[in-house]
Amino acid sequence: MLSIPIEYYLILSAFMFIVGVTGVLIRRNAIVVFMCIELMLNAANLSLVAFSSYHGNPVGQIFVFFVMTVAAAEATVGLAIIIAIFRNKLTVNVDEINIFKW
Repeated sequence: MLSIPIEYYLILSAFMFIVGVTGVLIRRNAIVVFMCIELMLNAANLSLVAFSSYHGNPVGQIFVFFVMTVAAAEATVGLAIIIAIFRNKLTVNVDEINIFKW
């Protein structure tokens, strides 16, 4: 049975993380920024699973479940905050939202 080298997983993970960081830095839509943060978390999960599988130790895969739980909670709370801000400001553009201004 052929095995995929760990380098391929790490290259894919690095590419996903770079796309996520680029999206957070460039995009101005709060929902797109949120999706990019989720992409970065999934890139970290891919690295954890790849190393866990490579070393034959299930600790990395168990840790991924904790990261996924935190990501789900973060997405729930974050989307609720975005919806609340949209109801008040009628925009999700990060540049136009200034909640500290009276």
